[in-house]
Amino acid sequence: MKVRVLGCSGTIAQGCRTTSFLIDGDLLVDAGTGVGDLTLDEMAGISDVLLTHSHLDHVAALPLMLDAIGARLAGPVRLHALPQTIGALRAHIFNDVIWPDFSRIPSPHQPFLSFHPIARGQILEIGGRHVEVLPAEHTVPAVGFAVTAGTGCWVFSGDTERNPAFWRRINALNVAALVIETAFSSREAALAQRSRHLSPQTLADELDCIDTRQSFPIYITHTKPAETELIMAEIQQFDRTTPDGLHVTHDIRWLRAGQELEI
Repeated sequence: MKVRVLGCSGTIAQGCRTTSFLIDGDLLVDAGTGVGDLTLDEMAGISDVLLTHSHLDHVAALPLMLDAIGARLAGPVRLHALPQTIGALRAHIFNDVIWPDFSRIPSPHQPFLSFHPIARGQILEIGGRHVEVLPAEHTVPAVGFAVTAGTGCWVFSGDTERNPAFWRRINALNVAALVIETAFSSREAALAQRSRHLSPQTLADELDCIDTRQSFPIYITHTKPAETELIMAEIQQFDRTTPDGLHVTHDIRWLRAGQELEI
């Protein structure tokens, strides 16, 4: 299974794209501005989209992508998201005011887009892969995902703050790689808490929840371009002793657009 990082920034700037990952060429996880770097052929190869939540940095490219490839589609792109996320897309984007309702265009019977509600804990089968819907804690209803083709799981936290249920599930999975957000530096820890994101200290506390028998690379995503270097410097200072006295050093890496992860 190949995971291509299209975008992993918390916002836009030159060279920075917002959250989007392409798995095996046909499964898109979030639809941030990174989707815009795909060719038309690559976009036309996407059959399914998983959305973690409704915020603009995770959905901005979806309506534009559908407009670009609609005439080339043999059937609708299947969008999998929480009912609340689907409701937000219908009300605020695909509403014939901000953008055409592609779930009814070119006709209700042959649309460019179809909506498929998901729920936390659900396991989807998409293109020979298992996708488990994981809990997330954010300012709007949100989830993460664990995707596997039968070996290890690629796990994406989505946007989240402290999340005990997430770690309980992670510790029961065979994790090959974890992508987890850290949106703010320590000097903005209060803002991170209010916006229900992680900062380096809360990330450190979260990583202490990993079963010490687990070992996998941890990729940091969703950093703000102006703070990325500071955030990563603070994270690299992690050299932790867990509450039960075990010394743990995690394999923590900065995620970059253009990277490809083989799972």
